[in-house]
Amino acid sequence: MPESPWVMTQTWRDLLFAHWRVDVGMLRPKVPAALPLDLFQGDAFVGVVPFRMSNVAPRGVPSLPSVSEFPELNVRTYVRVGDKSGVYFFSLDAGNAVAVRAARTLFNLPYFTAAMSVSPIGDAFAYQSRRETGGAEFVATYGPAGGAFEPEPGTLEYFLTERYCLYNLDRRGRPYRMDIHHPPWTLQPARAELTRNTMAGASGIALSEQPLLHFAARQDMVAWLPERL
Repeated sequence: MPESPWVMTQTWRDLLFAHWRVDVGMLRPKVPAALPLDLFQGDAFVGVVPFRMSNVAPRGVPSLPSVSEFPELNVRTYVRVGDKSGVYFFSLDAGNAVAVRAARTLFNLPYFTAAMSVSPIGDAFAYQSRRETGGAEFVATYGPAGGAFEPEPGTLEYFLTERYCLYNLDRRGRPYRMDIHHPPWTLQPARAELTRNTMAGASGIALSEQPLLHFAARQDMVAWLPERL
């Protein structure tokens, strides 16, 4: 972890990790040249990750349900700068316009406002999201389908989830890293019915094969200020 104090806390709930192998040649032009792709045994992956956000607040400030709890939906891939692997986001949709404006203004992250809902159905969740501009859409029902485990280093599950920073470009096109920290992931195999999924397509990424699915009930994290590379 960085030596400086963390500045923000979040809790992520009821996550679905849906991952697809994608062609490296297709993906490379869609990621900034300053951010080398991180591959697993020569393969690139794109993830679509719906979840619920809560406890979103700056350090020392109480979280308020009206502004700190909302659904979020990410489209992401994996990059590595030096010896530090991280996440690169193609898009982040959120059901909170205030959070979208803040993330775009402060961090130049590709956030979009969307009409979103999450409804529990037994041990599963019915998730719907439609972006206000462009109409990128995700409709699915998903839930856990097996016992919980912590991914082992060297496995694909570890590669896809155990990442402790994001990379992005600032408004002047300069790359930066934002460090985060959290306990190791506790994952479960997942089942999912993806009724509608145009999220990756909105970023020009074609998904063809069946996804690899994992579920996580909860993750608590803290984040630091960005550091320019």
